[in-house]
Amino acid sequence: MIAYQNFTLGPWIYLALHGTYGILWLLKDRIYPDKQWEEEIPVIQSIMMFVIIGLYWVAPYILISSGTEPPIPLVAAAICLNIFGVFLHYSSDAQKYYTLKYKPGLITEGFFARCRNTNYLGEMFIYISFAMLAQHWLPFLILGGFFALIFIPNILKKDKSLSRYLEFTEYKTNSGLIIPQLWGDNFINQEAKKVSK
Repeated sequence: MIAYQNFTLGPWIYLALHGTYGILWLLKDRIYPDKQWEEEIPVIQSIMMFVIIGLYWVAPYILISSGTEPPIPLVAAAICLNIFGVFLHYSSDAQKYYTLKYKPGLITEGFFARCRNTNYLGEMFIYISFAMLAQHWLPFLILGGFFALIFIPNILKKDKSLSRYLEFTEYKTNSGLIIPQLWGDNFINQEAKKVSK
């Protein structure tokens, strides 16, 4: 913003959203850390991760350097999507951390009742909101690659790991991989059983 002397609404909104996301990530790491981020990785892999994470700067660079101002309805939509994303990401990660701390096993309730990867869905919402503010195709292309090369393999690896639990087959039929499953016979039958109790 200083380099381009661009202190308009779009860059400030982007700074507030992405800055808050970063601060919340640091707080989350102190309060309910993810063991996956504590593992040591080889130097080559860490360099690759640094380059990949560096691609996060493309959206704000385009937004700020282009000087274009996102329309207010787009800003409102990006903020709404970001709030939903932050809620889903951090709240489901907290549920996962504290549930597994006191009761290890398959989590099939709360945020994970209808979606096996609510935290990833939240992160996708967050990053899409950032790309929306840039109003350019490149951040969406980068996100597509990021989702395909990092998120999807991690999600499938997690599903494979969860399949060791006996109740996973039933859980899988009642929950979506990324998109919550809010339809189908299983959902209707289970909701009917809850009402009849």
